[in-house]
Amino acid sequence: MTGTSPGRLAGGPFWRLRRNPLRRHSDMVEAWVVLAVWTVTLVGGLLAGWWAGATVDHAFAERRAALHVVSAELTENGAGGTPAGGGSPVVAGYDAGKVWVTVRWTAADGSVHTGLAKAVPTATAGSRLAVWVDRGERVAAPPTGRSETTLDSVAAAVLVAPLAATAVWGAGWAVRSRLMRRRLAEWDAEWQRIGPQWRNFSGGKG
Repeated sequence: MTGTSPGRLAGGPFWRLRRNPLRRHSDMVEAWVVLAVWTVTLVGGLLAGWWAGATVDHAFAERRAALHVVSAELTENGAGGTPAGGGSPVVAGYDAGKVWVTVRWTAADGSVHTGLAKAVPTATAGSRLAVWVDRGERVAAPPTGRSETTLDSVAAAVLVAPLAATAVWGAGWAVRSRLMRRRLAEWDAEWQRIGPQWRNFSGGKG
């Protein structure tokens, strides 16, 4: 006897995409949904991770572009400060142990500006200090270094990629569950129609 058995027709992960007498329209729809979900999950997760990393890197690049370094002059000593009292100590962060001192610098347009900057306690009035300032000539924190920027960008990509993939997979699972419920309802309706005929064919009482 030749022919294709039902088990062979229904075998394999892509049997719903092949033309066979066991395939229903809902089977084909579900197969395409599964394929689309896996594709979007993989590709979308990678793209979302890349976008997150690029966004973080772009934000850091914009901040670096908005800052520039000036050579500022200390107007007070780091430890003793001015006769009135001197600078306040920095008590937290990477610069703990330094002190806040007043510095003065001349901008490119010739205007003179002052601000507070961090200096070592041994710095003396009149010495020079490299200070980061923004476009408004206000003292700003140094921009993030390249290595730290790269690390933050990679961390953002690693965090966002699986989250995006999980969101897509969850949406696909919800759609597939709905298709499964619809197919079960179709099977139940068909059995209600075929069941009495089957019992008559098998000699049962209708």
